[in-house]
Amino acid sequence: MIVFEFKVKAKLTQYAAIDEAIRTAQFVRNKCLRYWMDNKGVNKYDLNKYCSVLAKEFSFAAELNSQARQSSAERAWSAISRFYENCRNKIKGKKGFPKFKKNCRSVEYKTSGWKLSENRKAVTFTDKKGIGRLKLKGTYNLNFYQLDQIKRVRLVRRADGYYAQFAVKVDVRLVETHHGASLPTGKAIGLDLGIRYFLADSNGHTEDSPKFYRFSERQLNRANRKKSKKYRKGAKPQSKNYHKARKRYARKHLRVSRQRKEYCKRVAYSVIQSNDLVAYEDLNVKGLVRNRHLSKSISDAGWSTFRQWLEYFGYKYGKVTVAVPPHYTSQDCPKCHHRVKKSLSQRTHLCGNCGYVEDRDIAASLNILQKGLSTVGHTGTYAWGDTPSWSVGVILLANGESGNQESPL
Repeated sequence: MIVFEFKVKAKLTQYAAIDEAIRTAQFVRNKCLRYWMDNKGVNKYDLNKYCSVLAKEFSFAAELNSQARQSSAERAWSAISRFYENCRNKIKGKKGFPKFKKNCRSVEYKTSGWKLSENRKAVTFTDKKGIGRLKLKGTYNLNFYQLDQIKRVRLVRRADGYYAQFAVKVDVRLVETHHGASLPTGKAIGLDLGIRYFLADSNGHTEDSPKFYRFSERQLNRANRKKSKKYRKGAKPQSKNYHKARKRYARKHLRVSRQRKEYCKRVAYSVIQSNDLVAYEDLNVKGLVRNRHLSKSISDAGWSTFRQWLEYFGYKYGKVTVAVPPHYTSQDCPKCHHRVKKSLSQRTHLCGNCGYVEDRDIAASLNILQKGLSTVGHTGTYAWGDTPSWSVGVILLANGESGNQESPL
């Protein structure tokens, strides 16, 4: 499954219709979640049946396409099933009980409720929400794919406009068809992700951290102050100037997130094309960001985004990607395996047993490579299972993001 995204051009009335469809999808999802909470033993198919009950009870819900209502029910069940899985696995801390959504940004259609134009440059939505014909602006060409390959069509609202996403069922692996597949390099590499450096590899190369948020933090704070000054407590509705400032502030944040995403994508692509095996740490980023001293720097580094693209490109080009446990990778000596305890401020590895001296991050990458080579023979491509973290599936996240969505070269 691969996702192609287009910018949508339409009239103001059509944008308002898209917003109404998104609100309806949010309403259906929250109603399905409430139905699950009030009735024991409810499963996925019961939620799909409940969508027709909502359509009979609420006229605005009936205006939305029936399969779009089912997609909203599937989103609710996705949160429920994740909660069940966390309980079965007995993870530490909160289990992620499903919550009601109050700010959804997308609506998802399946195989009905929409129709592409003959030149595939426009899409028309045929339900009763009144969205109508939308022009698609982008560099992708949907003429290469059959209509039955398009499994989902999503409308996403972002700070800089509206987008249409087409989830196309294709095999992204190039190694099987030998079309565009990269040649074997015979190289293996270990990667250590950090804050001082974005990554340090086992070859001694370091990549500086771009720190997109840190460099834009001053502009973001200024835009946030301007937004706050225009906010009036208790005012209904807020002034137009407040909403303008709010959208301006959101666009700046969107720009930073896109910069981080494109950077992670380029680095991951370069690493995959240069090596046949890539070993990296299986970091618990969700737990690491709880450190109030380092949370901003960890979030700005984009480790999870880099890992998703690394696994995706590895799957696409037939390269092996192995996630290894991060325990003691920064403490053990890569030469004699003697454990040398170091604080975070100590950036040089100096082994008192064998005298080996190396940069702390490079020494950690050597340990990661050794762990990856020792486990790849019996764990498969992915050390934690058969499903990589980039595999989004056909259900869209609430924010409209997709991990396997490629941008034009």
